[in-house]
Amino acid sequence: MPLAKGGFPDPAIKGSSLLCLPYHPQGSVSMATGSIPHRLRGNTPAQPLTPGSTGPAWPGPPRVAVPGLPAGCVASLMSPSAFLPGRKVVVVRCEGINISGNFYRNKLKYLAFLRKRMNTNPSRGPYHFRAPSRIFWRTVRGMLPHKTKRGQAALERLKVFDGIPPPYDKRKRMVVPAALKVVRLKPTRKFAFLGRLAHEVGWKYQAITSTLEAKRKEKAKLHYNKKKKLMKLQKQAEKNVEGKIARYTDVLKQYGILV
Repeated sequence: MPLAKGGFPDPAIKGSSLLCLPYHPQGSVSMATGSIPHRLRGNTPAQPLTPGSTGPAWPGPPRVAVPGLPAGCVASLMSPSAFLPGRKVVVVRCEGINISGNFYRNKLKYLAFLRKRMNTNPSRGPYHFRAPSRIFWRTVRGMLPHKTKRGQAALERLKVFDGIPPPYDKRKRMVVPAALKVVRLKPTRKFAFLGRLAHEVGWKYQAITSTLEAKRKEKAKLHYNKKKKLMKLQKQAEKNVEGKIARYTDVLKQYGILV
C-alpha cells in the first residue's frame, strides 16, 4: 500500500488505511538505548494492516499515542495526511510529547509567548493555553488552513487528551513511526517534556493525570497477564486435540482453508 510522508497512507489512494505497530505490553523501551518504542498499551494486540485493507483494524477513529514523539514532527506529519482527507484522529497522552531543545530554552520561549497580548482589549487574543493537549492542538492548528471551512472541518475531526480517558483506555492505539524521537533527533540532542513545560507555566493537573495514568497502567498490566494465561491454556487445548483432528486438518489444508 503506498504510504504518504510520515507512515500515513497516501490520501489519493482510495480505501487506504492507517499504519499500525505491534503491541508491546510493557510500553516503550528506553530511548537512550536507541530502541524504537511501541506505545500501544491497549488490552488487545494491534495487528498491522494488510495492503488493500479498506479500513482500520478496529472500530472508530484511529487512536494515536504520542509520548516520546517530537511535537512539531508528529503535528506536521499528521496534519495534511490525516485530517484534511476526512479522517478522524484521537491523540492521547499529550503530556509525554517531546520538544527539541533543553527545557530552560523552551520555557523562556513560552514565557515570551505568554507576554504577547492585545493592549487595547486582551480578551480578543492571542489565547495562551496551558494544558499539553491544547498546546499540541494549537500546534496542529498552525499547520492547517484553519480560517477556511475545510480547515475548520479538519480541526473538528481531531480530538486531543491528556492521559487516556475512557473509553480510549481499553482500545488499541498506534504511533506515527516517522515521528519517533530516535528517528528524528540525534542521540545527544537535548529535549524537554511538554507536560513539565505546561506545569511550570500554569497547568494545574499534572499530579492528577500522572496518578490516573499509574492506575490505568496497573489495570492494563493485570489484564494482559490474565490474557497471557488464557492464550497459554488455548494453545495447550489445541495441542491436546491435535492428534484427534489430524485427518480433518489434512483435508482442510488440501483445499487451502488452512495453511
